[in-house]
Formats: sequence, C-alpha cells, structure tokens
Amino acid sequence: MKLSEIKKHLETAEAVNFQLPDGNMVPEHFHVTEVGIITKDFIDCGGTVRHEKVANFQLWNAADYEHRLKAGKLLKIIALSEKVLGMEDLEIEVEYQDQTIGKYDLGYDGTNFTLLSKQTACLANDKCGIPEGKLKIALNMLGTAAKESCTPGGGCC
Repeated sequence: MKLSEIKKHLETAEAVNFQLPDGNMVPEHFHVTEVGIITKDFIDCGGTVRHEKVANFQLWNAADYEHRLKAGKLLKIIALSEKVLGMEDLEIEVEYQDQTIGKYDLGYDGTNFTLLSKQTACLANDKCGIPEGKLKIALNMLGTAAKESCTPGGGCC
C-alpha cells in the first residue's frame, strides 16, 4: 500500500486497527512511534546495484492502556512527515515488535489495516543458476536416483 492509499482509507476510517498475519490484532493502545523514510542501497548476489526507498511506520505498545490512535491524528502525523521530510508517495513498510522486530507490508480489508508477511528472495536468479519454477522430476526416478547414489556406508544418509 502506498502513502496516498492509507491517507484515503484514513479519511473515512472509524478506527485505526492493525491485524497481524496470524489474525490477532495489534493491541488497541499501540502508538505510531515513527513515520519516516528508509533508504536501502545494496548489491544483490548477481552484482547488480539496487536502491529501495519505503515509507516506514513503527508501531509500539506501551503500558498506556487508555491510548487510542484516531485516524485524524495519524493523518496529521503523515502530513507533518510529508512536509518536514519531503516524503514521496512511497510503499509503506510497517515495523512491529513481537518476538523480534518484524517488517510487514501493509494492506486494508475494508475495516482493518492488515500487516502482510514479507519474504526474502533472490533478486538475480538468472545469474545464480536458481531455476525459475520448481524442479520437476518423475516420481519413478526418485527411487532409482537414491539407489544409484546412496549405498550402505557411502555416507550419503
């Protein structure tokens, strides 16, 4: 979700709730402790230089159980970030503390903002020799390959 999209949803949202990938909700008393820009410059495993930039929201729970973030307040925080930081209409990444700090993409299901699990991936499959899809092998070959390559005392198992 881009910054423009969350602003559109917040204009009509009755509440600001975040749902974790497992279906549990971030406690209602969370705080948005940071809204910022994260820039990542790196070289992938194929030697290609890459640049990524995302808008970052950090959610945090405190012992402030009476706190409830309203949509208008979050809109004001975003507006200030756009003004002061020159924030562009970037994709949003959300950080949330669970067992460790998790990074999530952001979605919206019509009621709740949803934290979507992120995955790592090889960005240079063509240079690493990683096959595009799953390797296909005939099931009848599995037994043959194992018999040819794995012998008692051969150290393969």
